[in-house]
Amino acid sequence: MVITSLEELLKAHLTLTSGRISLALEIQGEKFEYNSRTIIPSASLIKLPILIAAYRESEKGKLFLHRRVTVTREDKTGGSGVIQSLSEGLNFTIKDLLTLMITVSDNTATNVCIDLIGLDSINDTIKEIGLRHTVLGRKMMDWDGIKEGKNNYTSANDMLLCMKAINEQGILTEESRTDILNILQSQQFVDKLPAHMDTDVITIANKTGELPGAEHDTAIIKFKEKTAYAAVLTDGLLSQEEGRQAIRNIGHIIYNHLIEE
Repeated sequence: MVITSLEELLKAHLTLTSGRISLALEIQGEKFEYNSRTIIPSASLIKLPILIAAYRESEKGKLFLHRRVTVTREDKTGGSGVIQSLSEGLNFTIKDLLTLMITVSDNTATNVCIDLIGLDSINDTIKEIGLRHTVLGRKMMDWDGIKEGKNNYTSANDMLLCMKAINEQGILTEESRTDILNILQSQQFVDKLPAHMDTDVITIANKTGELPGAEHDTAIIKFKEKTAYAAVLTDGLLSQEEGRQAIRNIGHIIYNHLIEE
């Protein structure tokens, strides 16, 4: 069994001094799970189903990815991203906004995309993918929404399913899947699952997320004919670095296993 040989190595990194960790891993159809259905605040992982929803709407002819959108001062929001620091009134294609949403986790781009797609449409896509623990309850940095008890949630298992929906034939056309993979492979935040991987040897497409007390990463990792899907989520951390290091260690174990001939 592919996964059985990894279980003991993985288990050594599934106990934290603070907080909790969730893992969903699938390699060549075999799966290992640890707290994988625990519902956790998603942080920026919620941007993955938003990305899929955008391409689904594009396929239906309801959203045109090359349409240009002007980002106003009112659109700008804090947190991660670069648009908040750029000149006002810049025009971006929707595809540009989606790319910034993923590669630099841009919150302004994300909120503009939520407005363009519609929160309800995004949650409909979440259900269509089969994600049972994921919900988009609010926009990024929506402090009023947070006060009202609105939040964004997911689980490790849902993120694994999300990555499979991106990589495998099913909910998206081949053209959309290729586009999305290209965006994910341009990810600028590679200090968690990919940290100890040689990207000259493997291909990795990943999306991170973080909040105070939480560190997440999910990835598609390919080596020759082998494909691994991984999602590691943590929360309740007293040390962000402990969460990041646990995710790095898990990524290293997966990488070493994949490249073994």
